[in-house]
Amino acid sequence: MSDMTPENRLLFTKATMSILDSWKLGAKEMNAVLGLPREVRGRGLQKFRSHESFPDDPGVDRRADYILRIAGALRTTYPTNPNMAPIWLRRVHRRLGRTPLSLLLQEGEGGLVKVLAELDCTVCWDLTDARYTAKG
Repeated sequence: MSDMTPENRLLFTKATMSILDSWKLGAKEMNAVLGLPREVRGRGLQKFRSHESFPDDPGVDRRADYILRIAGALRTTYPTNPNMAPIWLRRVHRRLGRTPLSLLLQEGEGGLVKVLAELDCTVCWDLTDARYTAKG
C-alpha cells in the first residue's frame, strides 16, 4: 500500500479508524488488531483519526485492509442494521468456536483472515485455491 499518495493513505487511515471506532474497540484492542507498535497509545490513535497516516508498514497496511474488507462484508451481511457489527464481533460464533473479536485480538493477522473468510466465502475460495496450487 506504500504506492498510495499521502492523501489516499490518510483517507485509508481515517476510514480504518472510523470502522474500529464503530466497532467500539478500546485503544489496546485497536493496537492489537492493527499490530501497531506498543509505543502508540491513545493520543497516537487520536492523530490517526484526524491528521496522521498509519506507519508505512506492510503488516499494518494488510491488517487495515482486512478490517476494511470485514466491515464491507458485515455491511453486506446486515444491510439494514449498521449497528450489528459490534454485536456480531462480540457474540460466540458457532463455526469459529468463540467470538470473532477474540480471534482478532489473539491471533492477529491470522484471526483477521479467519473472520473475513467466515464472512466472505470468496476469501475461502481464494485460500483453498492457493493451498491446492501450492500442493499441485
